[in-house]
Amino acid sequence: MSKNIKFLAYYLPQYHPIPENDQWWGKGFTEWTNVVKAKPLFEGHYQPRLAADLGYYDLRVPEVRAHQAQLAKDYGVDGFCYYHYWFGNGKKVLERPLEEVIKFKTPDFPFCVCWANETWKGIWFGGDSKQTLLEQLYPGKQDYIDHFNYLLPAFKDERYIKIDGKCLFNVYAPYLIDDLDLFVTTFRACAKEAGIGDLYLMATRCPENWNPLDYGFDGGVGVSQFTSLRYVTGPLYQTFTRMELLKKRVKKFFFGEEKLDLDFENRKKPLLVEYKEAIKYLLPPEQYDYDFFPCAVNDWDNTARAGHKGVVLNNSTPELWEQHLTEACNYVANNDSEHQLVFLKSWNEWAEGNYLEPDAKWGHQYLEVIKRVKEKFNGIKQY
Repeated sequence: MSKNIKFLAYYLPQYHPIPENDQWWGKGFTEWTNVVKAKPLFEGHYQPRLAADLGYYDLRVPEVRAHQAQLAKDYGVDGFCYYHYWFGNGKKVLERPLEEVIKFKTPDFPFCVCWANETWKGIWFGGDSKQTLLEQLYPGKQDYIDHFNYLLPAFKDERYIKIDGKCLFNVYAPYLIDDLDLFVTTFRACAKEAGIGDLYLMATRCPENWNPLDYGFDGGVGVSQFTSLRYVTGPLYQTFTRMELLKKRVKKFFFGEEKLDLDFENRKKPLLVEYKEAIKYLLPPEQYDYDFFPCAVNDWDNTARAGHKGVVLNNSTPELWEQHLTEACNYVANNDSEHQLVFLKSWNEWAEGNYLEPDAKWGHQYLEVIKRVKEKFNGIKQY
């Protein structure tokens, strides 16, 4: 079977001031505010993370967005999956970068959208875990119609990524939507009424054994069984869920006989997980009866946000990243060419130590891995 591996990188838009962040954290706050003030919390801890080629950019600047897209393209990334925040009743935040990408038709780089449908809590920024900043609401059918209509210019954009001719729309945590069936049927009906055909709905974070097909979705994106554990974000959820299920085995791999301290609120130092061990658990051991696209994770360290409450995938290296990315590609290599898709987490989540953009320590080495792995699988030189 011919190989057509494609990589989509999640993209965080929180690199420009917004009134909400000004109110919560001080005027001018962006993701960089946490990044530059981070401090090492244990021996050998790589903090702060220092930006290289792109500097501490502002996403209101079109040239920055163009430079990002060109850099991604040069190293084999096939598109961005923009995090999108719609909190219900028309409330949006951080919408400007994507809106301008659509409005000005630049950069000429494929994209899709992930609805990050979670309530914003203070813990994400090192604050009180009980503090609600923005509550995610689901007001009902009219709000879903309004939400779809807001996204319609994106879906109609010629750069929008499609699978089987359908616009790819990723829902971050569909299990949080109380009237999920109403959301699915409304969005699909709106798509047909708008003349764009059907949608290709993909789920990310879901409970154990949650089958997307049972809920009107086409498949899933993420780590093995894409399960979750409170207070740990994104790719680490499944790692720690497996810890609970396979406690003795995982404790031996990750911590020896050290106590597994999952008390994130009161812990006095970050939780360290060796990257070389974590990647053993971040890809599914089995194939599913629905489309599943793995999410490869190159690094993680959210101590810039959470301090001692954070989690660190310790000792990530380009060599280990290449091993992990290769295994992710192997997972989809036997799919038909349109379904040989691997998500990358992430392009630019700097305050979570989860980025592919060049930094002062590694330069382009993590990007070079993407280019090299893609060439190996597809047999085509990337320029």
